[in-house]
Amino acid sequence: MVTHSKFPAAGMSRPLDTSLRLKTFSSKSEYQLVVNAVRKLQESGFYWSTVTGSDANLLLSAEPAGTFLIRDSSDQRHFFTLSVKTESGTKNLRIQCEGDSFSLQTDPRSSQPVPRFDCVLKLVHHYMPPSPCPLPEQPGGAPHPKRAYYIYSGGEKIPLVLSRPLSSNVSSLQHLCRKTVNGHLDSYEKMTQLPGPIKEFLDQYDAPL
Repeated sequence: MVTHSKFPAAGMSRPLDTSLRLKTFSSKSEYQLVVNAVRKLQESGFYWSTVTGSDANLLLSAEPAGTFLIRDSSDQRHFFTLSVKTESGTKNLRIQCEGDSFSLQTDPRSSQPVPRFDCVLKLVHHYMPPSPCPLPEQPGGAPHPKRAYYIYSGGEKIPLVLSRPLSSNVSSLQHLCRKTVNGHLDSYEKMTQLPGPIKEFLDQYDAPL
């Protein structure tokens, strides 16, 4: 295992927060994966960094079900935690970093395969409701349904619904425009038609949330 001090966080807007600096990394590639994740999360507007689980519960207590935030994990084996308000209260789900990818921590009672992503933002977006754009149709003419995911807590099987992030700061107009453009670029061909500086700006934050 290697510590953060082995790898300088080049290109970051600010250093890794204290809780992440105390973590250990299995490889340089894992460290770079986390550095990139933190950089994008800092821009996302819903990264609450070092807030505790109790703080997250308080922040989400008055919010509607489906509201969520990302924070640093208090568990030394993990880097990030997804805190989400459900109909049964706030639930805290660890985000695993393994094999150069992120996934939600699995539950022994779940038989569902757990998708993996190279970006925390892509992970979060995967569990959000589909966009209003029409989905490809099945042979019978019906649209493909989005698969439902469930979490287990206190003996309950609870649907995992991520409707909207809880903002931690005010995003710039540029960033809001970038998110909107990302949400409408549904093909690589559209991306290649954009001017170079715009493509580079979009690449730095390639998520619609």
